[in-house]
Amino acid sequence: MKKAILATKVGMTQIWDDQGVLIPVTVLQAGPCVVTQVKTVENDGYSAVQVGFGDIREKLVNKPRKGQFDKAGVSVKRYIKEFRLENAEDYKVADEIKADIFAVGDKIDVTAISKGKGFESAIRKYGQSRGPMGHGSKFHRHQGSNGTSATPSRVLPGKGMPSHMGHVQVTTQNLTVVKVDAEKNLILVKGAVPGPKKALITVKEAVKA
Repeated sequence: MKKAILATKVGMTQIWDDQGVLIPVTVLQAGPCVVTQVKTVENDGYSAVQVGFGDIREKLVNKPRKGQFDKAGVSVKRYIKEFRLENAEDYKVADEIKADIFAVGDKIDVTAISKGKGFESAIRKYGQSRGPMGHGSKFHRHQGSNGTSATPSRVLPGKGMPSHMGHVQVTTQNLTVVKVDAEKNLILVKGAVPGPKKALITVKEAVKA
């Protein structure tokens, strides 16, 4: 992996290409990210670039985190993340990584925390069937039979049950970059990106392109 950046999700819209084809796109506010530390094999045992993203007030970070930014000579950031880039040695502390590291046509993988759906029934979460909806039926959207008979007389592991749905890390692979606005640090990606608006998105070079 040679290219990666942090972004926030702005929302979805649509654009037309040169052939007049309508393309649904997700707009990402990508960067600018600032390099807060460059890790090397000699000092840290591995090679990586640590970046910060999103300006916040100084009072919102604790002293150890503030000292980390002061050492790098950059303003405090909301998010910090490491990228194990192949060309990590090419970066220096306080360098900026902007949206223009990606180009139109690039294949990317995006990672985010998906939208939380709360506590959901097995019908919605796993697509299980409901019972008859007539008034005489006493079984409509209940779970139904779960366990086995006398042997082993328990619910087997892996049974789909009502539980929390969503709010998990999701990676969508091989999305296509449709447009890059270097001045406004915007990346337009074809299709949907996981997470709600304003969610933190990790954008990386696709591993299966």
